[in-house]
Amino acid sequence: MNLKKAVSVIAVVALLGAMVYAYTMYDKAFSTNIKGIDKETYIYIPSKVSYADVQRIIAPYVVDMDKFEAIAEQFKYSSNIISGKFLWKKGMNSYDMMQALRKNIPVKVTFNNQETIERLVQRLATQIEPDSLSLLETFTDPTFMEENGFTNETVLASFMPNTYEFYWNVSPLKVRNTMHKEYIKFWNEARLEKAKKLDMTPVEVAVLAAIVQKETAKNDEKARVAGAYLNRLRLGMLLQADPTVVFAKKKYTNDFDQVIKRVYLKDLGIPSPYNTYQNVGLPPGLIAMPDISSLEAVLDPEQHDYIYFCASVEKMGYHEFAATLAQHNINRKKYTDWLTRNGIE
Repeated sequence: MNLKKAVSVIAVVALLGAMVYAYTMYDKAFSTNIKGIDKETYIYIPSKVSYADVQRIIAPYVVDMDKFEAIAEQFKYSSNIISGKFLWKKGMNSYDMMQALRKNIPVKVTFNNQETIERLVQRLATQIEPDSLSLLETFTDPTFMEENGFTNETVLASFMPNTYEFYWNVSPLKVRNTMHKEYIKFWNEARLEKAKKLDMTPVEVAVLAAIVQKETAKNDEKARVAGAYLNRLRLGMLLQADPTVVFAKKKYTNDFDQVIKRVYLKDLGIPSPYNTYQNVGLPPGLIAMPDISSLEAVLDPEQHDYIYFCASVEKMGYHEFAATLAQHNINRKKYTDWLTRNGIE
């Protein structure tokens, strides 16, 4: 065989080899390699994991791990793992799957009116990577609380119910600071001036708003309820707010899972600074997270002479208001009789 033929043969063999390699890589990259997904699913890659950890996480969804690893090697993924939340869809190939693992998807974090800071962090920990302990330590950091005028009892005021967007692997500090920015944004000059006219601090407004929040779910009634409580405070009366007794009972028994539908006379004697049947003025902290409507109700209360109210049996979900104790006793008897008739304890 002459040299020219030898070169030609080598070239052909090399070309065939390249074609085989190209086809093999194409098959590894672009043939469907996903399973166990009806439509789509989310892959969660924790922080500081090894490539072996990632393999264990994705294994239930990968048809051929060798194919996936071949593409991962091309992307140098083992030394460049990104933590977070990632979307995989039905029919994806290894290339698509690897591309998806490079796109961290934001998480919409929501929470309602949690009763305690512990309940809040537990709720958040179900939606993002940081655990409840790390969140609690960051949220109740002594320096943070001192700089912003909070205590362990009032720091809940800094976290307002809303929908926030984070990456799943967000740091606890980022979560705290983002939420606190919303608190600062809410307390603009106009609202601070309204609080000042009430002779209240933003934290005190939040404490009262939390009681209003628990007292009524009707937004169109909150300003009237807030007005009644503010009238009591101005007169130096006991607030006598049933929601504070409920909170005191839960805290006293260390059971925030219990459902309390009715406050009995014996409950009014629970020894607690949160029991406003025993202690004049506001309780030392929030009994729940007030939403914006409750905060606004305290800042813009309805002007009236009512100082008493109890649940209405004629307009369910609302209250009957009274300016005198005599009228209140009539309204209260209607309600207690209704409770008894319906067997509500």
